[in-house]
Amino acid sequence: MNCVRINSYNTRMTSISIPIQPDLHQQMRPLNVFRDLPAVADLIELCFSSSMDMEGKQYLQDMRRAGGDHSFLRWASRAAESTSLPLSGYVWEEDHRIVGNASLVPFRHKNKRLYLIANIAVHPDVRRRGIARALTVRAMQHAREKRVDFVWLHVRDDNPHAHFLYSGLGFVELAKRTSWQAATDLNAPALRTGLSVTSRQKRFWPIQQRWLSHLYTEDLSWYRRWDFQRLAPGMWNQLYLFLTDANIRQWAAVRGNNLEAVLAWIPFGRGEPLFIATGEASDPDAVPALLLRARRDLFHIQSHITLEAPTGQFDGPIQSAGFQKLRTLVWMQATL
Repeated sequence: MNCVRINSYNTRMTSISIPIQPDLHQQMRPLNVFRDLPAVADLIELCFSSSMDMEGKQYLQDMRRAGGDHSFLRWASRAAESTSLPLSGYVWEEDHRIVGNASLVPFRHKNKRLYLIANIAVHPDVRRRGIARALTVRAMQHAREKRVDFVWLHVRDDNPHAHFLYSGLGFVELAKRTSWQAATDLNAPALRTGLSVTSRQKRFWPIQQRWLSHLYTEDLSWYRRWDFQRLAPGMWNQLYLFLTDANIRQWAAVRGNNLEAVLAWIPFGRGEPLFIATGEASDPDAVPALLLRARRDLFHIQSHITLEAPTGQFDGPIQSAGFQKLRTLVWMQATL
């Protein structure tokens, strides 16, 4: 029996052995980018379509397009360790059909390499047979072979079986974040409060920056690649935004002379997300007031707008502004 040793963190670091049944490997093989990407995209869509946002759907389209582009595949065979598409990983095959997948996506953070184990998907017909566990363990072993110290993954909070599986493999929860979506609406109501919603002023930036760093933490910046310096005031930044045609918008909620919250819209091309910045002592009406304003102001630009925030902290205010929950993801890390 083969074993993989990994570290698990509870109150102190321990080392555990994960047994792998030999017969499981008979149907597991490395991902082949020259032929597997469309089938993997179909499997991911089957397993996750009910909770997939626009960014996720675009991701699948990119996979299918890449799978039919021979020039891309020739490049991909050399660049599997540097691209965000799932060009490395492992699949589970039965009767010449891919029924399981675990992708490995490389990242760099603070000059160190890490992997995201993504798209862990098993066809409904073959679940509860240990396939997801075997694929995850093999992906972790791959990361260790590449001398990578940390691996990450995320799992939906309404999937306790998967959460239990990953915890048993040494993954520790480090963050929980919820994605929200709302339709833009020219007739979205304005809250009747003493708050004034204006454009973000230069003097608000230091407070906004501090709030952003608290709500969008460094722990996940390797994945999200948050670049809030684009929100900073100043002539050179404004010139850069003008030359790159970046249509960033910012609103501030103010009561008297006190800043209560700031909302920024940063169009990335996928999802066009909103970023809220607010403090623990801020007026609770500030967040819904800003979100309702964004739903009105962006009506002629976007049909839908999205927001990601720490789970629990803003759930009520965000819902009161007409946003619907898409999903909550638990971010987990294992040290190899």
